[in-house]
Amino acid sequence: MARAKLKSIDSLSFQDLNEDADLIPLMTPEDEDAINKEELPEILPILPLRNTVLFPGVVIPITAGRDKSIKLINEANNGNKVIGVVSQKDEMVEDPILSDINSFGTVAMILRVLKMPDGNTTVILQGKKRFELTNMITEDPYMTASIREVPEAHPAKNNEEFTAIIDSIKEKALEIIKNSPNIPSEAAFAIQNIKSNSFLINFVSSNLNIAVSDKQKLLEINDLKERALETLRYMNIELQKLSLRIDIQSKVESDISQQQREYFLHQQMKTIQEELGGSSSEEEIEEMRLQAKAKKWSKEVGKHFEKELNKLQRMNPQVAEHGIQRNYLELFLDLPWNDFSKDKFDLKKARRILDRDHFGLDDVKKRIIEHLAVLKLRNDMKSPILCLYGPPGVGKTSLGKSVAEALGRKYIRMSLGGMRDESEIRGHRKTYIGAMPGRIIKNIKKAGTSNPVFVLDEIDKLAVGSQGDPSSAMLEVLDPEQNISFYDNFLEVGYDLSKVMFIATANSLNTIQPALRDRMEIIEMTGYTIEEKVEIAKRHLLPKQLKDHGLTKSDLRIGKPQLERIVEGYTRESGVRGLEKKIAKMVRYAAMKIAMEEDYDKKVTNALILEVLGHPKLERDKYENNNVAGVVTGLAWTRFGGDILFIESIFSKGKGALTLTGNLGKVMKESATIAMEYIKSNSTKLGVSPDVFEKYNVHIHVPEGATPKDGPSAGITMLTSLVSLFTQRKVKRSLAMTGEITLRGKVLPVGGIKEKILAAKRAHIKEILLCEGNRKDIEEIKPEYLKGLTFHYVKNMSDVIDIALTKYKVKEAKVL
Repeated sequence: MARAKLKSIDSLSFQDLNEDADLIPLMTPEDEDAINKEELPEILPILPLRNTVLFPGVVIPITAGRDKSIKLINEANNGNKVIGVVSQKDEMVEDPILSDINSFGTVAMILRVLKMPDGNTTVILQGKKRFELTNMITEDPYMTASIREVPEAHPAKNNEEFTAIIDSIKEKALEIIKNSPNIPSEAAFAIQNIKSNSFLINFVSSNLNIAVSDKQKLLEINDLKERALETLRYMNIELQKLSLRIDIQSKVESDISQQQREYFLHQQMKTIQEELGGSSSEEEIEEMRLQAKAKKWSKEVGKHFEKELNKLQRMNPQVAEHGIQRNYLELFLDLPWNDFSKDKFDLKKARRILDRDHFGLDDVKKRIIEHLAVLKLRNDMKSPILCLYGPPGVGKTSLGKSVAEALGRKYIRMSLGGMRDESEIRGHRKTYIGAMPGRIIKNIKKAGTSNPVFVLDEIDKLAVGSQGDPSSAMLEVLDPEQNISFYDNFLEVGYDLSKVMFIATANSLNTIQPALRDRMEIIEMTGYTIEEKVEIAKRHLLPKQLKDHGLTKSDLRIGKPQLERIVEGYTRESGVRGLEKKIAKMVRYAAMKIAMEEDYDKKVTNALILEVLGHPKLERDKYENNNVAGVVTGLAWTRFGGDILFIESIFSKGKGALTLTGNLGKVMKESATIAMEYIKSNSTKLGVSPDVFEKYNVHIHVPEGATPKDGPSAGITMLTSLVSLFTQRKVKRSLAMTGEITLRGKVLPVGGIKEKILAAKRAHIKEILLCEGNRKDIEEIKPEYLKGLTFHYVKNMSDVIDIALTKYKVKEAKVL
C-alpha cells in the first residue's frame, strides 16, 4: 500500500504527490476482471465524502471525523468490509441527508483502518464498481441505502480511436509529471506500467486537479470512451496552466540569491495579474508615492513612509501582512499632517456665538475669549487643555461644539465613559491581527485638521481593566510638553497634538488620577439658578422642543411664571435635562390636541400644568419657624444643587448618651461629637449646667432619612442646635448657616457656597451665617443673586452662638 502523506479527504492529485510516496497501487487487467465478476449487495452502508470522488480501482486514504462516519467504518471493517462511497454536493454540510449527496457513487473495499494520534480515524479504500442509489433505507446511526449496479459501456477491443485517446492520456500524463516539480518521478513509472485502459482513465481522473463536481461528472459518464475524452480535455487545461507557469518563470529567470527571493515572488504575482488582465499593485504604490509628495510632514516621517512603502512593494499581495501594511500607509496619507484650519479672530463674534448657545457660564466663556485674544497676538501658541467640572446637564459637552464654531475649528467628541483598554488611546501594534490606531489618531483623521476642538467626555469615568490603565495613557495626550510628539503604537511615529484644543468634561474630580488632573486647567461649572433655568427654557429649550415636534411659536406659549413653576415643582437638578423633558411633555400635549383637531389653551396656565404634569412632586423645603428649641436650618450641597436641611435635637432622661439618626455619614457624625464635646468643655461660658450631660440623653436627627448625608459643613448647625436645646433659647428667625467646626472652637470654610445661597433664597431665608474664609466666595457671586440676603461672617464658635441665638426662651421652655 501507499505510504503517501494522508490528507483530509482529497489526496493523490498530480499536484499533491510528493517524494514521500514510494509506492503507487496499480490494478492489473486480471484484477479488473475479478472485480467485474463480483456481485454487488442490494443494500450498502453509505459513506458521504466531503471533497473527493472515489473511482473504481483507485486506492485513496480518507480521514473520518464525523461520529456517523467513524461508526460506519468500524462496523464495516468488522464485517464484510464493503461500503458505498458517495460525494457530497456541498462539503460544508456537516450532517448530510439524501438530498445532500450525489446519486452516483462507487462501491469500496476497506483495506486498512488506522487510528491517528490526533484522535481521527483514517481508512484506506479501494474502489470496485459504480452504483446508483435507488432508495434510502435508514439515516441513523448512519445512512444505508438500496443500490443498483451501473455497468460501463466499453468500446470494441480494436477501436483505433479509443486506443489513440488512451495513448494521448498517457502522453499528457507523462508531460504533466515531467513539467511539475512537485510530482515524483515514480509517478511516470506507474503510468507507463498501467495495462488496464479503464483503470488508467479512472486513475488519471481521480488525480486531476479539478473541482469535486467535475470529478463527479466524470464518474457519472457511462461510456468509457466519452469519459476518456473528457478526462483528456481536463488534462489539456492542466497542461496549459503548467505551460503558463513556465512562461512566467522564464520572464523573470535570473541568478536569484536568497536576498532576491522576495523580489522574485513579487514579479511572479505581477505577471500573473497582467495575464489575467488586472492591474498590478505597482500602480497603487506609485499613486501612494504621488500622494506622499503633497503631504506636509517632516523629513523623519517622510523617510519612515518611504521605508514602509518599499516594504509593501516587496510583499506578496496574497499574504495577510500585505493588507495590514497597506492600511498602515493609507492611514499615513489620510492623516492631516500639519494641516490646520484657520482660526477666526473676531472676538466679539465669538462672544456672541457663545452667548447665543449657552446662558451664563461666564468663567468658561471668559477663558475661551482670553485664549482667542492671545492666539491673535501670537499665532504659534499651544492650545489650552481645559476640564469643565460640574453636575450633569449644565452644558459641559454642548459647550465644546459652540467653542469649535466660535473658533472656526472642526469639532470632535470622544466618550471616555467605561473605557478600560489602554490600546483604545494608544492603538495596537501592527503585529497583531486586526491592529488599528487608537481613537485619538482615528478622530484626528476623521476631523481632517490637526487643530480641532477635541471634547474628551466623561474623563472622570475612565476605568482600570486587565488591558492597562487608559487614564495613564491620557497623561501624554494632555501634557502640553509631551503631546507635541504623541506616540501611537500603530502609527509608530510621533504625531503633533499641541495645536489641538482639548476640552475634558467631568462630574467629579475625586475619581480623576491626580497626575492627570494636574495637567488640566479646571473650570468649575456650577448649577443654574431658578432665574437662569427660566431664561434657558425660554430661549433654548422651548423653541427646540417646538421645532422637534413640528410646532411653531404660536402653537404654544409658556410664560416665565409658568416656567418657574415647572422648575420649582417638577425638577430637582443642577442642569436642565429634567426641565427639558417636562417642557417636551407640555409640547406633546399641544401636538396631540392639534393632531386630534381639538381646541386647547395655547397659553399655558398653572391649571394646565397641573393637568398635564400632575401634582408637583418636588416642592422645595421652606423655612419653618423658630418656636421649638433645638431646631436649626442648615445649608447643604447635593449633586442636584443646593438645598436646606433641618437639624433637630431633643433630650430625655438617661445617662448622657448621644444618639444620631437620619442616615448620616461618618464625617457628619464626627461633627456632632465635636459639637457636644465643645459644649461640655465650655458649659459654664455657654450657661449650661454640667450636671445636664450626666442626667439626660441627647438625640440628634436630620429629616429625610432615606437620603444619605455626609460632610463637615453641618458642624455649626449642630452646635447651634445643641446649645439651643440645653439653654432653651430661640434661634434667630429666617437664619440659615453652614460651616465646619474644630475642637479648638474655630469655624472653617466649606464649599458649594453658590448652590447653598440659591437654596437659601428659594426657602425665603433672610440671613446666612458663614465662615470668614467664605467671604471671597460671596464676592464672586453676581450681586443680583445676593439681593435680599444678609451675611454674617464668623471665625469662632462663640461668634456663632452670639449671632444665631436670641436672648428669649421658647414657649413652654423645659427646665433642666
